Amino acid sequence: MPTKVQVEKRSTFTGHRDCVYTLEPAATPNLFFSAAGDGMVVQWDLSRPDEGKLIARVPASVYALHYLPASRQLCIGQNFEGLHVVDPDSLREVKSLKLTAAAIFDLKSDDTNLFVATGDGVLIVVDQETFAVRKHLKASDKSVRCLAVNRRSGELAVGYSDHHIRVFDLDTFAPKYAFAAHGNSVFTLQYSPDGQYLLSGSRDAHLKIWDVSNHYILAHAVVAHMYAINHLCFSPDGKYFLTGSMDKSIKVWDAETTRLLKVIDRARHAGHGTSVNKLLWTAYQDLAVSCSDDRTLSVWRLAFGEEK
Repeated sequence: MPTKVQVEKRSTFTGHRDCVYTLEPAATPNLFFSAAGDGMVVQWDLSRPDEGKLIARVPASVYALHYLPASRQLCIGQNFEGLHVVDPDSLREVKSLKLTAAAIFDLKSDDTNLFVATGDGVLIVVDQETFAVRKHLKASDKSVRCLAVNRRSGELAVGYSDHHIRVFDLDTFAPKYAFAAHGNSVFTLQYSPDGQYLLSGSRDAHLKIWDVSNHYILAHAVVAHMYAINHLCFSPDGKYFLTGSMDKSIKVWDAETTRLLKVIDRARHAGHGTSVNKLLWTAYQDLAVSCSDDRTLSVWRLAFGEEK
């Protein structure tokens, strides 16, 4: 049966003074972080809307955050100054690393390493315990834009501005696959929750699905938006995923069929007025969060049922 999606805008979080670029889950499902062009990193509580807690303020834009659950520390990728590691509970800076003078576009981790995607084409591998640099991986002169970790296959997928996706072994960091994936920069990568597929979105507005077990051959492709796809994320149960775009819209997709189920936009749902930069689908009451160049964060309740 076709799926019907009901969309309710629950709340709007305000307070950032510049474009909001990134979202990151925190220790509990109701908490998450945001960071923006104003250099502010804020913790929000979905159970107490619009009561933000300032975690850190840095003197440059922040494109990337990553929370390390084991140590309960938040990594902040500050443009032109490297990496800051803070304790969100005590608001204390634990570590500061001058890793690169380039922008940091993404941060991801496995059990032992933190991966840092930089604007000068270098993927930096940092030891989580010591914060020592273990490896510099330079596979392109163009920016490293996005990262995705597949624990099941033991692989790290990396999207570049040279239109390629490159896949590295998580243990040895040896290159395993490299392929021209899109007609422009690869902005977002996500493995499906079962690890069987890699989803990619690009400045070329295409959404593509790659078969992991079959050497990453293309399984499906669709022109998903009018402009660049900035981010995509899965629902907690893995049945659906969202894409957010420079065209100001959020789209809801069926993960099994890649069928478009719903378009969330300003005209119909009081959506964002400018580019949707990042998405987060939480396990707290199944609420999804989006952030935008319009300096706001929107909280969405998506209800799924069968068409009658």
